[in-house]
Amino acid sequence: MDPARRGLLEKLMAAVRPEFRVDILFPAPDDPVLGWKFCAVPGCDRPASDYELCKGHGNRWRKLSDRPDRASFVTNPGPPLRGRSEPGRCTVAGCRYCGAGKGLCTRHRDRWQRSGHPDPAAWAAAAPAVEPAGQAECRLSFCSLWSESSLGLCKSHRTRRKDLASLDIEEFIAECERHGKAFIDFRGLSPQLKLELQYAVQTRHDEQTVTLPLHVASWTINRARECGVASLLERTEQEWRQMGLARRRKPGWEKLRNRSETFLIYARDAVETLHDGSGWEVEYPRDVWHVAKLSGLKQSAGGARSGIRLRFDRITQPWLRELGKRWVRYRLISGLSIPTAVSDVQALTRFSEFLTAAASTANGLADIDRPLLERYLAWLTDLPGGVSANESRVGGLHLFFQAIRQHRWDDTLPTTAAFFTGDVSRRRLPITRHLAEHVMAQVEQPANLDRWPYPEGRLATIILIRCGLRLAAACTLPFDCLLHDGQGAPYLRYVNTKMEREAAVPIDEELETEIRAQQRRVLERWPGGNPHLFPRLTGNASGQRPMSSDAYRGQLNRWLESCNVRDEHGRPVHLTPHQWRHTFATRLINCDVPQEVIRVLLDHDSMQMTAHYAKITDQTVRRRWEQATKVNIRGERVALDPDGPLAQAQWAKTRFAMATQTLPNGYCGLPVQKSCPHANACLTCPVFITGPEFMPELREQRHRTLTLIEVSNGKGQTRVAEMNQQVLTNLDRMIGEIEKDEAKEADAS
Repeated sequence: MDPARRGLLEKLMAAVRPEFRVDILFPAPDDPVLGWKFCAVPGCDRPASDYELCKGHGNRWRKLSDRPDRASFVTNPGPPLRGRSEPGRCTVAGCRYCGAGKGLCTRHRDRWQRSGHPDPAAWAAAAPAVEPAGQAECRLSFCSLWSESSLGLCKSHRTRRKDLASLDIEEFIAECERHGKAFIDFRGLSPQLKLELQYAVQTRHDEQTVTLPLHVASWTINRARECGVASLLERTEQEWRQMGLARRRKPGWEKLRNRSETFLIYARDAVETLHDGSGWEVEYPRDVWHVAKLSGLKQSAGGARSGIRLRFDRITQPWLRELGKRWVRYRLISGLSIPTAVSDVQALTRFSEFLTAAASTANGLADIDRPLLERYLAWLTDLPGGVSANESRVGGLHLFFQAIRQHRWDDTLPTTAAFFTGDVSRRRLPITRHLAEHVMAQVEQPANLDRWPYPEGRLATIILIRCGLRLAAACTLPFDCLLHDGQGAPYLRYVNTKMEREAAVPIDEELETEIRAQQRRVLERWPGGNPHLFPRLTGNASGQRPMSSDAYRGQLNRWLESCNVRDEHGRPVHLTPHQWRHTFATRLINCDVPQEVIRVLLDHDSMQMTAHYAKITDQTVRRRWEQATKVNIRGERVALDPDGPLAQAQWAKTRFAMATQTLPNGYCGLPVQKSCPHANACLTCPVFITGPEFMPELREQRHRTLTLIEVSNGKGQTRVAEMNQQVLTNLDRMIGEIEKDEAKEADAS
C-alpha cells in the first residue's frame, strides 16, 4: 500500500453504510438514481433493457420469424422464461413430482414399464390419484413441485445443482432466485476495492443528480475486477482512460464504454476525495485542479460541469506554473467565473508553448521584456483561432503581468514587459445579427412549433422570440417567474445572468397561459415542487438542475432540421438562440420604439450596449405620464409606481404603446409583443387607457355615440344600438372619473 494512501480502508469502512456494504445490491425500481423499469410483459419481474422488454423477452421477440409488433408480442409472449418456468410434472392425477420421461415421474414410469409399456397417456389417466399429504415442495419460490432430495429440491433443480457444484445449497438457491433480476454484483473484488466501488455507488445515489443504470455499474465493476488492482488509486485517471481506449474495438459498445469510463473516473475521484479531502489546501499543490472539489466558486448559469479541470501540468516552466496557479486562485476567489479561469489557464499555456518553442533561453520573469513579447505577438499570428482567440490570449497574459506588479508577487518582472492598445488587431464592430422575417415566419409557424419533441423546448423558444432573453436566462427561469402589476398585466421575472440581477419583461396572456401549463407539468413530475421552470430532462434525479444551454441547442438543431427551415436562397438555416434577441430588438426598432425602451426591455447596463439598435430619445413623456391621471375602460385608475419592482419594465411596455399605438382619445396598454385582437373597437378593449388630455375628444365621441344610438333605435337597428350602448357606458365611466379630479383641482384653486 502506498504510504500516502494509508488510512483509506478505515475511512471507507466508516463511510459505507450497511445497505451498500453487501455482496449483491438490489436497488428498488423507484429509486431516482439506481431505479429501473419492469419488463413490459405482464408478470415479468426482470428489468427492461431492450425496447421496454427484458433481455430474455427481447431475444425471444427478435428470433420470431414473423416478428410481430411489440404490443402484440406483449399480449402473447409465450411460456415463462428460463429461471421462471416450472419444470414439467408427472401427468398422473395429484402427482407433483418432476417428469422423467413419457410425461411420468420416476416412480410412475417404473410402474408403467412393468405394465408392458402401454400408451402413456391412457395409462396415466387410469392410474390411481396420488394423495399430497406430507409432501414437501421444492425450496425455490417459483417451483411448486415436490422435493426429491435431502437438499429440498425437486429432481430438475437437483440436476441443475450438480452443474453448479461449487455453490453450497444456500448460494445455489439465491443464484436461482435472482437470475435475470436487477442487481449490482460486488463479488470477486478485493476487500478494499469492493468498499471503494460500494462507496462510489453510495455517493452517486446520495447526490441525487446523475442516474446510474445498473448495466453501467456492472460493466464498471467487471472492468475493475479484470484489472486485478487492490484499489482504484493504484492507477491515475489518465491510465484508466488509456485502458478504456485500448478496449474500444467492438461496434455498438461505444456508448456503454464511455459511460462506464465516466463512472470509473467518478469513482476514483470520490475515493480520492474521501481520503485526501477537498478544498484549496488539497487542490492547490496539484498541477491539475478538479473544479468540483473547490467550493465557493462562481458558477455559470447552467452550473459548472463536474468534469472541468484546470490543467497547469501543460505549463512546462516551473516558475511560470507556480505564478500562474497563484494568479488563477486569486482570480477565482475574487469572483471570476470558471469559464474565464479556463481561458486564463489556456493563455498561460500558449505563452509556455511559445517559450519552449521560440524562447528557450527565458529562465524566469527577469527574461521577459517588450522585445520578447513582440516576438510572442508575431508567433500568435500563425495559430488557429483568429483575432478573437489572440485577443483573449494577449488579454489574459496582460492581466497576469498586471497582477504580479500590483501584488508584488515577483519584483524581477521588467517594467517593459507590457502590452499596449493596438498590439492585437481590432475586431470588427458588432453588427445586428437579426433573422430575416422570411425565416422568422417559418420559425413562428404554429405547425412548426408543434414539431418540438418536448413542450419545454417549444415554450423556451417562444420565450426567446417574444421576450428577447439570453439563452442562459431562459434556461434558468425560476418556477415562480410570473409577476403582475396593479392592472393585472403579466410580466416575466428572470435573472439577467450577464449582469447578475433580476429583471422583468412584459408578456401577453397567451404566453402566461403556456407558462402556467409548464408549471403544471413540472409539478406532475415533482409534486413536492421544483426551483426551475425548465428542469433538466436527463441526469437530474433530484430535479435541482436546470436545463442546460447545450441541451437546448442540440434540440434546436434537430428541430430546425425536422421543420426544414430555409433562408431566402433555399439553403437550410443554421441559427443561434442569441439571434432571436437581436431579432426582438430589431423588430422594436422597426416600430419606432425609442432606445431607452429597448434598453429596459433587454435589460442592458448602458446605452452603448443598445447603441447599434437605435438612437437615444428623451424621457419627458414618462414624467408627464406619471404626473397625469389615467383611467382604464372600466373607470379604474391606472397607477405607475416609479419606485416599484416593475417600474422599468412597466414603463417600457407603456412607452412602447404610446410611441406606436397612440389613439385619438387615449393610449393602448397592450403588451409589446401582441397585436390588437379588437381592431378599431378600442373603447370596448380591456387594455385601453386614457387621461384628462383627451377630455375634449371623449366628450365629442360621447355626443356622437348618443346620436348614433337614437338613430339606430328609431330605425330598429337594435344590434348597432346595443354595441354602441357598451361604448357609451365605458365613456361615461372614464369621463366621470376624470371629472372628479378636475373638480378637486377647481376647489383647491
